[in-house]
Amino acid sequence: METRPASTSPIGKLLETLPQEGTVTWIGVRPARRAAVQPLTEAEAVDGRGLAGDHYRGNPGSNRHVTLIQAEDLAAVASFLHRPDLDPAVVRRNIVVRGLNLLALKDKQFYIGEALLEMTGQCHPCSLMEEVLGPGGYNAMRGHGGITARIVSGGKIRLGDRVSAKLNGWMAV
Repeated sequence: METRPASTSPIGKLLETLPQEGTVTWIGVRPARRAAVQPLTEAEAVDGRGLAGDHYRGNPGSNRHVTLIQAEDLAAVASFLHRPDLDPAVVRRNIVVRGLNLLALKDKQFYIGEALLEMTGQCHPCSLMEEVLGPGGYNAMRGHGGITARIVSGGKIRLGDRVSAKLNGWMAV
């Protein structure tokens, strides 16, 4: 991804200001379609492919190498479903991040641990959410499904790793 020149418009400046960092609080891979999610303490992000051991790894032409969701969104979905909490494995995302609005990463590259990723879109819920979360699960997840990303440069991702945006060629801190 080429670095875009800094915008001089007020909204452009706001979009390029992201001093917050997040923290990885959960990692999981899905070894096969509809298989149980396997929680991990670390994962290997493979350039242009995905997380080692995940069934999405290696889908040709896919920009959905990794899925991420905010811990804060998991809490919101749990609240909508009148539950005290929600196991991240149930929503079938790869990485849970706390402390960073993932939508602020639109059109940006970002670091998670040793890996460099790039947001490719929003991760909208599928009909499986109704099955795994119960009645209303699909609607509870709407707007809270997280994002998809591609792996630009691989490396280890571990619990507790920082998540930081790369803005105009430098890392936000």
